[in-house]
Amino acid sequence: MPSKLIKELEKLEDKKQAEILQRFFKTGKGQYGEGDVFLGIKVPIQRKVCKNYGNLSLDAIQKLLNSKIHEHRLCGLFVLVSKYKKADNNEKGKIFRFYIKNAKKINNWDLVDLSAPGIVGNYILENPELRKILEKLANSDNLWKKRIAIVSTFSFIRNEKFFDEVLKICLILLKDKHDLIHKAVGWMLRELGKRDLLALECFIRANYKNIPRTTLRYAIERFPEEKRKRFLRGEFNLI
Repeated sequence: MPSKLIKELEKLEDKKQAEILQRFFKTGKGQYGEGDVFLGIKVPIQRKVCKNYGNLSLDAIQKLLNSKIHEHRLCGLFVLVSKYKKADNNEKGKIFRFYIKNAKKINNWDLVDLSAPGIVGNYILENPELRKILEKLANSDNLWKKRIAIVSTFSFIRNEKFFDEVLKICLILLKDKHDLIHKAVGWMLRELGKRDLLALECFIRANYKNIPRTTLRYAIERFPEEKRKRFLRGEFNLI
């Protein structure tokens, strides 16, 4: 049971910080994080606390993920990522399936970003026949499943594998309307471009008219200034 962990987190509650975080993570009515509740505990402190709970069962982690409190869910994910790193192949599969099953509860961008590459990305990296799962997530109607799909590819990028799959997921998500997806796609394109600049430039040229402005700005932010301005204008013939 995670009751001991929950009590430890309750002792660390900071109401002033909680107010700041609830504004930062857009928890108001109609916003992407509507209804999310914060204790106000900073991430490094949560990581430190979670180091003592590596033996939590999946049932206990499930209870944390079911909680309306953000820090409960994030700590559950920290423990899950830690368990994954130490697991054998069979246990990794269980953790991966558990994560996918709970995708809708991984429902804020930090929860996704701090867990998806380490579990979903790494598992598919080792089991590439499962790459279609990312496409299914990317085509979902759920914001968080879509963010999991694209952010998970960070593991591919860091290992310099499956760039074609990264670009395929990016292409699926270019049509998405949400700013959190625009930013995530731009982030992954930028990271891919650090390893394969030509692939990034070709993708932008081929899809320029359909790339959201935020995505484009993120993707090219490390370009030299003049080149960046030309790409923003779509003036590729001058490069």
